[in-house]
Amino acid sequence: MTSTDDAVLAPLRERVTAPPTHRPSHPEIAEWRPATLADLDAVLEVVRAIDAADHPNYLTTRDELEEELGYSFIDLETDTLLALTADGRIAAAGIVMEPPRQETLVREFLNGGVHPEFRGRGIGRELLAWQRARGEQKLAASDKTLPGWLVGYADGRAPDRKRLLEASGFEVVRYFQTMERDLSEPIPEVTPVGDVRIEPYRPELSAEAHRVRNDAFRDHWGSQPLTDEQFAGLVSGSFVADLSFVAFVGDEPAGVLLTDVAEGDWPGQGFSSSYVSTVAVIRPFRGRRIAPTLLRHVLLASAARGLDKVVLDVDAENPTGALGLYTGMGFATTQQELGLVRAY
Repeated sequence: MTSTDDAVLAPLRERVTAPPTHRPSHPEIAEWRPATLADLDAVLEVVRAIDAADHPNYLTTRDELEEELGYSFIDLETDTLLALTADGRIAAAGIVMEPPRQETLVREFLNGGVHPEFRGRGIGRELLAWQRARGEQKLAASDKTLPGWLVGYADGRAPDRKRLLEASGFEVVRYFQTMERDLSEPIPEVTPVGDVRIEPYRPELSAEAHRVRNDAFRDHWGSQPLTDEQFAGLVSGSFVADLSFVAFVGDEPAGVLLTDVAEGDWPGQGFSSSYVSTVAVIRPFRGRRIAPTLLRHVLLASAARGLDKVVLDVDAENPTGALGLYTGMGFATTQQELGLVRAY
């Protein structure tokens, strides 16, 4: 790993040495092998057990896992690993994911973990060692003259995950806050500035919504444009068009808000909710109160559905001032997630 001025970066293949593939070994694991699509339900069982232990208020859905394993840019044979016990149980599962659109950064996401029943025995260290080596191999194969990151996340309620990543050279660089808005409280009036029109999301607006999302997130930490395949994932599964909106200034698309409803999360949350996955306003139209107008729409629509709360996540250092926006609209912080990076 080297430290170089971003303005004069050599290609990643010249800065990162590809390590040999790590061959995990553990006395309780009979087999380490790649995942296949036939493993989907067995892997989902492990992932949901991890979710329930680390962040019971949101659980991975089958659609989400199927989407992740099925991405065109994932090679299951080389980018996934399962740890199986002698009786065939999956004790741990990991994936290394490199999204393809790379304008300012090459990112390798190290997702997965160890089933709670098998934690504290060193299996996680072996899995992460494999993931880190695979991530470095992928960085070393890149011709991009960009910074390279290995990225891992740790919920604030999962300190062991944070310690594991830090022991492998990752540093906490970002804090993300989960915020909730109680719909029993009054929803403030919002008056946008200028000729602003809010339309319910519909499939015919997907191209505009995608473009707005990508343009708006260019100044967000670590964000890169979504491919058509990735954006399609945002508007499928638990996505709810009736709770999603596109903002126009005149005839120009200016903002978008996308919302999911995952009823499987409600027991762990202790309340019914909608989840706002995306709020985006492109730079030329910021300052016109478009974002709070979009939020008012989703709050009203969620309340009309009889839901208890609206939930979202925000980067605590978001440069657009989103944290203050959400607080002003009545959202309160309830949980925290850490973003950890090993930079190259």
